[in-house]
Amino acid sequence: MIYLVLSIICSLTVGVLLKLAKRYHIDLLQSITWNYLSAIILSLIFFKPSVTDLSLNNVKPLYIFLGFFLPSLFIIMGLAVQKSGLVRSDIAQRLSLFISFGAAFIIFNESLTSLKVLGMTLGIMAILFTLYKPQGPKIDNKNWIYPLLVFIGYGIVDISFKWISSSGLETGIPYTTALLIIFLLAFLTSFIYMIIRIQQKKASFQLIHLLCGLILGVFNFGNILFYMKAHRSMANDPSIVFAGMNMGVIIGACLIGIFLFNEKLSKWNYIGLVLALASIICMTIIQYGL
Repeated sequence: MIYLVLSIICSLTVGVLLKLAKRYHIDLLQSITWNYLSAIILSLIFFKPSVTDLSLNNVKPLYIFLGFFLPSLFIIMGLAVQKSGLVRSDIAQRLSLFISFGAAFIIFNESLTSLKVLGMTLGIMAILFTLYKPQGPKIDNKNWIYPLLVFIGYGIVDISFKWISSSGLETGIPYTTALLIIFLLAFLTSFIYMIIRIQQKKASFQLIHLLCGLILGVFNFGNILFYMKAHRSMANDPSIVFAGMNMGVIIGACLIGIFLFNEKLSKWNYIGLVLALASIICMTIIQYGL
């Protein structure tokens, strides 16, 4: 459970940094690019992979897919926020939990118990209540495609990292090496796109974007690393990791919004926090057999 908590903390820090980046006009694409460079450096320092592990023979199709998909999903999320609003985009990201749940029982053959059903039901209700806002800006219904892509995309990412961290992918490749390969490919993809934008004069290189990206990468690295470790430590209960991650981020984001950004919560949001706490209690009972 400690790995899940650490992953949630890192994820929340990434969210805060991205929110501050928008406030201080930090180029999102450049930050994303340098964030992967930071993750690569940390991977080399802490994982110390052998040269043979980094051979082209170990570059699996799933790694290549994630190397292109992760930076693309960052861009899609940005478009979703611009076109459909932050609220709908956030809801779409968190409701990707449905895809993860389905995979936990269909792909990863997790056993289904009444306590898990109760915990997941409370968790889904908690997410809906905490994200509910009675008033908000009107949104053009033609832009529904962007939240839909966010919903599908984050579900795919969750399943992919679970697959890599588990024994389901019988490659003999350490998951830390897999992570490094994915970071390398993601950096290459986003770097090429960044250079194209700079050449087209749609962006300009600035040192502040590099520094912010490197800091962002430290927490993004921690988020993914601890998320995969959580899946490995709770290999028989992936639904707990999927649900715990989403609810932890939602609760933390609400608290950060209240105390750091002075955001107001409705009574429905507070009901959601209570439901999330009840769901976490259910998961704790399942995990530790209390």
